[in-house]
Amino acid sequence: MMKEIYITDYNCVTPLGFDVESNWKALLEGKSGVALHQVSDNHEAFFVSKINSEKLEIEFKRFFDSAQNDNFTRLEKMFLLSLKPLVERHRITEETAFILSTTKGNISLLKNKTTLPEGVYLSNLAQKLADFFGFKTKSIVVSNACVSGVMAIAVAKNMIQTGKYKDAFVVAGDEISEFVISGFNSFQAIGSEPCKPYDKNRNGINLGEATAALYITSELNQNEKFKFKVLGDSAINDANHISGPSRTGDGLFASIQNAMKETKVSADQIDFISAHGTATIYNDEMEAIAFNRMELQNVPLNSMKGYYGHCLGASGLLESIISMESALHNTLIPSKNFEEMGVSQDLNIIKKNQPAEIKYILKTASGFGGCNAAIVLEKA
Repeated sequence: MMKEIYITDYNCVTPLGFDVESNWKALLEGKSGVALHQVSDNHEAFFVSKINSEKLEIEFKRFFDSAQNDNFTRLEKMFLLSLKPLVERHRITEETAFILSTTKGNISLLKNKTTLPEGVYLSNLAQKLADFFGFKTKSIVVSNACVSGVMAIAVAKNMIQTGKYKDAFVVAGDEISEFVISGFNSFQAIGSEPCKPYDKNRNGINLGEATAALYITSELNQNEKFKFKVLGDSAINDANHISGPSRTGDGLFASIQNAMKETKVSADQIDFISAHGTATIYNDEMEAIAFNRMELQNVPLNSMKGYYGHCLGASGLLESIISMESALHNTLIPSKNFEEMGVSQDLNIIKKNQPAEIKYILKTASGFGGCNAAIVLEKA
C-alpha cells in the first residue's frame, strides 16, 4: 500500500500580499494585482501583475539581516520570503527534499551581459536557496513551462512514496522580465486590457510574478492546522505544437483521466476545479473541450489569472494554495472579469463569492511544448 501524502503548510508572496492571509482577504474583496506597468524602457506599458519592489525590500529587511540584502537578486528575495515561515515551522533532516519550480529563474541577470552569470543556471539558483536554509539533500529543479508548479507537487508526492524522502519543501516562482515580455509579445498573446479567462471578449494574457511554497509530508503530527491529501497526479504531453495546445484537448483530457483513475474519485465527486484559464483563444477552448470530455462541465470552476496574471512556473503552486484556502473557508472565488461565455462547450464558471462544501479539488495546468498536468487534492 502506497504512503498517504499530505500538504500541511504553505505560504506565498504576490502583488496582493506577502502571506496567505492577506492574499485571501484581497481575493474576497475582489482585488487584483493586474495594472498597467512600464516593464522596461524598450517596451510600451503592459497590463501585468507586478510586486512593488520598494515594499518587497522593506519586507525582506524585516526578516533578513541587512548584510544579506546585496547577496540576493529580487527573485531570490521573493523565494526566501516565501520559504522562511515554513522552514521555521518544520524540521529539515537528511530525508527532506528541496524542490524548486521555475521557468526562467534569474533570467534578468542576462541583461547587458556578454557571458553567462552563474546565477542564471537553475541548478545554481536552487542550490543557493537550499544552502541558505541548510537543506542536507541535493536540490531538485522542475522546469517544464507553465505546468512546473503542479508538476513539482507531483514530483514531491512520488518521491516521498518511493521512500527516497519523508518530506519536502516545494517552492515555485518567476518574475516579470523584459525577456518574458518580449517572448509573449512576439506571439501576439498579451492582452491589451485586464485578462478575461473564458470570456467572449478576451484578447490575451496578462503576465504576473509571485513566489509560493508548501510543505508536503508522509508523517503527520498533532500540530497541523490543516491537511490536504495529494490523491493523484498525471502529466501528459499532447505533442501538438511548440506553443499551441491540442485543439481536441487530448493531453489535458488524458492528464485529468489518469489523475482521477489513481484517486478513484469520479467526476461527480469533484467539488471544484482550479483551471489554467490564460484568456487566450486556443487555451481556454481546449480546456473547455477537455473538461467536457471528462464530464466535468457542471463542476464550479475558476481561473485565478484575473487576480494574479500568469505567473509561469509559480502559477500551478500558487493557485493550488488558493484552492486549498477556498476549501478551508468553504468559499468559492469568482473567475475575475468573466461576463459572457466565450468557449464552445459549457462550463460552470464561478461569477461571485459563494459558500460551498469543498472536499475534492482538481487543479490543472497546461503550457508550451504541449505539456499538461493535473492533481487531485482531498481536504482531510
